[in-house]
Amino acid sequence: MIQAFGLTSNPRKGLPPALDDVSFEAHAGDVTVLLGASGAGKTTALRLMLELQQGRGITYFRGRPLHRIAHPSREVGVLLGDLPGHPGRTVRGHVRMLCAAAGVPARRADEVLETVGLVSLRDERLGTLSRAMDRRLGLACALLPDPHTLLLDDPADGLSGRESRWLHDMLRAHAAQGGTVLLTTADPKEAARIADRVVTLEGGRLVAEQDAEEFARTRLRPRVAVRTPHAPRLAALLTREARNAHRSVEVVQEGGNRLSVYGSTCADVGETAFRHGILVLQLADEIGDMGPGAGDPTDREGREGREDWPGRGHQEAKKTGANEEAQEATDQGAAEATTKGTAAATTKDVTAATTEEATAGRTAQLPPLPPPISVRPAPSPLRPLRYELRRAAGISTGFVTAAAVLVVSALTAVFLARVGHTPQHRLLTAWPRELPLPPAALGAGLLGALAFGDEFRHPALAADRGTVPRRLGLLTAKLLVTGAVALILAVLTVGCDAEVLYLVYGRELAQVPADWLSLGASWFALMVGCAWAGVLAAGVFRSTTAGLAAVAAVPIVVVPLVHKLWEGPSVRTAAGMHGRMRKVLLSQWPFGGERYLEAAARVIGQPVGGALTLSLTALLCAYLFTTLRGRLR
Repeated sequence: MIQAFGLTSNPRKGLPPALDDVSFEAHAGDVTVLLGASGAGKTTALRLMLELQQGRGITYFRGRPLHRIAHPSREVGVLLGDLPGHPGRTVRGHVRMLCAAAGVPARRADEVLETVGLVSLRDERLGTLSRAMDRRLGLACALLPDPHTLLLDDPADGLSGRESRWLHDMLRAHAAQGGTVLLTTADPKEAARIADRVVTLEGGRLVAEQDAEEFARTRLRPRVAVRTPHAPRLAALLTREARNAHRSVEVVQEGGNRLSVYGSTCADVGETAFRHGILVLQLADEIGDMGPGAGDPTDREGREGREDWPGRGHQEAKKTGANEEAQEATDQGAAEATTKGTAAATTKDVTAATTEEATAGRTAQLPPLPPPISVRPAPSPLRPLRYELRRAAGISTGFVTAAAVLVVSALTAVFLARVGHTPQHRLLTAWPRELPLPPAALGAGLLGALAFGDEFRHPALAADRGTVPRRLGLLTAKLLVTGAVALILAVLTVGCDAEVLYLVYGRELAQVPADWLSLGASWFALMVGCAWAGVLAAGVFRSTTAGLAAVAAVPIVVVPLVHKLWEGPSVRTAAGMHGRMRKVLLSQWPFGGERYLEAAARVIGQPVGGALTLSLTALLCAYLFTTLRGRLR
C-alpha cells in the first residue's frame, strides 16, 4: 500500500509549484492511475514519492518511507522514461548486470525475459530495440528484484493497441497477486479501462480521487462510436440535423471510417443512417473523454486493435455486445447492417448479465509473472564486484580501446627505435621523452574514466534513484577491476612492444633491462595510478572527458607545480630526509618488508609518481566529500 501525504514541490522562479499539497492512497491488489494533462504534476509526484526531487511531503510504502527501507529496489520497481542502458549491450547482458546489482541470482534474468516475451531477442543490442520492446525490457528490469510495488510513468506512451493491452494485462496480473501498481497517464479513457482507482490532477492540485466506476460515471462524457465506410457523409448529415433541431451534438472524425458522436444516442444515429441508406458496421455506446480541453491530446484508441479492448464494468459488456452484433450484420449483408442502430440499442439490456463473465474472462487470461524469490542471498561484498565485471565485459568499448592502445604503442616503439636516442626501458613502454605519458598510460586512464563515465552517460543504476549511487562498495569494485585491467594492459604492452622490436630490428632491442624489477614496479604503479585517477575524476566530475583530462593534467600541470613548490626558496631545507626516513621506517619490519616499502617510496619519490599520488589523494578526498554531502542531503 502507498500512502502519500502533502506532496509539494519547491516553487519555481516566478511560477507556482508544479505540485501543491497532494495526498492520496494506492491500495494493494489495485491498479491506481494518476491522471492529468501534460504539466499537471504526475511525473513530479512520482519523483517526490521516490525522493528524487526536493520538496515537502512524505510517502509511505507499506508503512515505511523509502529512505528507511534497507533494499528499496526489492520494495519498489520503477520505470521512469526510456530504459537507461548502453546501446551496445545485449538484452540478456543488461538484465544479468542488473541481477548482480540487485543481489538476485543470474537465472532470474532468463525468468523475467521469458515473462515479458523477450527470450527470442535476448542477444539483440539495446540500441536496435523498438519502442515497444524497450518498454517490455523496462518492465522486466522493474520486476527483476520481485518488488511489491510498481511505479510507472506513462508506460503505454507510444505503444500500439496490442502492446498497450499486453502491458495493462501484466500490471493487472501483478495487482492480482497482491502487489500495488501506480502508473500515470494523460488519457482518461485509458484510465477508465484499466484502473481500479483514479486520482485526477490538474494544475498541480488534486481534483478527485475516485473508484473507476464513479470516475467513468461522473467525469467522462458518454458518446456513440460509429464505424461506417461513409463517415464524412454521415458526419455531415448528423451535424446538419442537429443544427436544424437546435440540439448540441458534436461529431468527431477519429480517422479512417470511425466517428465519435457526443450528445446523441445510438437510436438517433441509427435512424439517420437508415433514412439515408448509409451502411453502418459498428454502433455502440461508449465512455468518451473528459470533454474539450481536458485529458490527453494524444488518443491511442485508434491504433491497432484498441477499439475492441475489453473495458471494465458495464463498459465491457456494451462494447462486447456491439462488436458481436456488428460481425453478425457484416455476415448477413448490407440490408441487415443498415438496421444496426436499432439492434445495438439492445446491448443495454444485457449489461448486468455479461459484466461478471467479461471480468472473469480477462482475469483468466492474465499473463504469468516471474516466480517469486523465496530465498534471497545475504548481502555480499562481492555483489558490486560482480556487477562491475559484467558491466565492463558486456560491451566492446574496453576491448577496442585496449587493442588500439597496443597497436599505437607498438608503432610508437618501432618509430622510436628507428629514430634512436631512446633508452631501452622507454622503448619497451613506447614512452617518448617529448610526451608527458606513454600511450598505454593514457589508455589505462581512458579505461578508468569509462568505468564511471559510462555510468553517468547510460545510468542503468539510476532508474529508481535519479543519479548514479555514490557507494564506497561500488567505488572499490571499480578500482579493483580497473587496476587489474591496467596491470594486464601493462604486461601486454611491454610484451607486444618487445615482440615487434624483435621482429623488426632483432634481439638487441628486445633484451630485458638489468634493473627490470624496479622498472617493472614503476611501470605497473604508473599504469594503475593513471587508471585510478581516471576512475576518481570521472566519479567526481561525472564525465569520461573530465576523467581523461585529469590523467593528462598530472604530468602537465601537477608535476611542474610540485617541482616549483619543492624547489622554491625556504628558510630550512630537507637535506638528509631520505636517510632519516629509511632509518625510522625501514629498519624494523619482519620478513624483509622494508625492501617493498623502500621500492614503493622510490616510486613515489619520482616526479610523476609523487604527482600522481598527490592527485589520487585529492580526487579520493573529493569523491568522499561528495558522497557524504549526498547522504546528508
